[in-house]
Amino acid sequence: MGMMKEFKEFAMKGNVIDLAVGVIIGGAFGKIVGSFVNDVVMPLINPLIPGGDWKEMEVGPGVKIGAFLGNILDFIIIAFVIFLAIKAINASKKKEEAAPAAPPEPSSTDKLLMEIRDSLKK
Repeated sequence: MGMMKEFKEFAMKGNVIDLAVGVIIGGAFGKIVGSFVNDVVMPLINPLIPGGDWKEMEVGPGVKIGAFLGNILDFIIIAFVIFLAIKAINASKKKEEAAPAAPPEPSSTDKLLMEIRDSLKK
């Protein structure tokens, strides 16, 4: 029963749950980007491609370079959006770090020493 308890503690840690949410959202985002490339970008590029359909573009028999290029475009768009998101997160962290923390209050010993110093000055 000890192993089940350890597994439950592991699975319920914040990092594991955050990772699971990230994977699910990433999968959904991948579908959105795939649709954007296939349904918006490539129809604009199709007239420029000889033959007119990027999916059917082949370099040799059975070597569909068009589908490969579509996947590369998907990757570039996803990587760029993730880059922008991480850049925004890092910028917000820098703003938080830039705010200086209040200096710690002196300890009781320090306060006593300051009182002694001040009384000696008088």
